[in-house]
Amino acid sequence: MGLFDIFLGKDERAEKARTKNIARATDKYKQSVDRMRALEALLEDGSEEALFGLLRRFGVTYDKSIEDEQEKEWVCEVLVKKGSDVLPAVKRYLKSADSVSWPLRVLSGITETRAEELAVLGEILERHEPGYERDPTKKTQIISHLGQMKQDGVSERIVGYLEDMDEGVRFATVEALLRHKNETVARAPLLTRFTSAEEESLRLRRRIAEGFAELGWRVQEFRAAVEKVLPDNITVDNGDQFKIKSSPSGN
Repeated sequence: MGLFDIFLGKDERAEKARTKNIARATDKYKQSVDRMRALEALLEDGSEEALFGLLRRFGVTYDKSIEDEQEKEWVCEVLVKKGSDVLPAVKRYLKSADSVSWPLRVLSGITETRAEELAVLGEILERHEPGYERDPTKKTQIISHLGQMKQDGVSERIVGYLEDMDEGVRFATVEALLRHKNETVARAPLLTRFTSAEEESLRLRRRIAEGFAELGWRVQEFRAAVEKVLPDNITVDNGDQFKIKSSPSGN
């Protein structure tokens, strides 16, 4: 305690200590042992601001990668153990951070149902609608995370990102839609993206074509447009189903 701290009230002293601990916990030039003491103090504090400070550790990359990973694993584990009490801080961090792969793990661990998790992520995505962003990392991470979830409503929530300006976001959306296999929602938008003159990504077209072949989805009214842009070694069959398939030369 500093000389003048004796004139501070209890809440003021707590806030000052919290601020110092957050600064130490997020300083990549500190020794790991010093950061861990600060992280443990924030956990003991338990306030929303302290929990938010713990989450901020995810946004710092320490030069020693093993220790960096260990610290982040520790933060993830202790936050998940605290359960739903962490949710306000997690929501706040998800809204403010540029990269969210670690807090997404925390969110999965503290929400009671996948429907609740989807609702939180839908709220975050509303701040990052399809279009241009200087750094689309967050959109890509959230869409990829949603692709791994087993929950109705995911396809409806992300299908619009097929029109995003970033190829990485569009590709993550394709992967997620194919994984969820919701033909009613995804088939026509995927084919529209596949045949779009604006789509320049060969890997995206190939992934859509491979996905349709794997799932057995028909191209029907899109057949003529599809055949114009099919990747090598992929064809549309001549039967009534009009399904995409790998040609014999592609085997």
